[in-house]
Amino acid sequence: MSSINIVLHQPQIPQNTGNIARTCAATGASLHLIGPLGFTIDDRKLKRAGLDYWHSLDIAFYDSLKDFYAKNPDARENTYYFTTKANRTYAAADYPKRVYLMFGKETAGLPEELLREKYEFCVRIPMREGQRSLNLSNTVAIAVYEVLRQHNFPGLLNEGRLTGSPE
Repeated sequence: MSSINIVLHQPQIPQNTGNIARTCAATGASLHLIGPLGFTIDDRKLKRAGLDYWHSLDIAFYDSLKDFYAKNPDARENTYYFTTKANRTYAAADYPKRVYLMFGKETAGLPEELLREKYEFCVRIPMREGQRSLNLSNTVAIAVYEVLRQHNFPGLLNEGRLTGSPE
């Protein structure tokens, strides 16, 4: 299991989850899906969005939030909850080496009772007033790369090379 864990609570749109799966595969993050899901895992839109990255993915499924916490006891203390209702930004948090980043369903976000209980660990991505939210897969990518940035991108290639360039 990775040190970065992306947790999607009741995701509804297969293309978003597929894109997030690709981000997880590219960064080495684990993906946790908490049901009920708004699609089937064999949904062709999900598979298409994830392209050929599914073999590189560490993925787990849970029936409920209670099931997720039961199987991941360290998540109770190491989870950051991404919501438009938080009063601090994602960049203000100091993420531990082993972290869970939780995101709610596209249509409603995370449950209010969970946000109230864990409000000190709630963070937001700033955006203009009057805008509802960012796309879920974009939000996950921003969050994952902030955690990676804080830890100096462990295990990732930090340099590229142009095709045909001398070494």
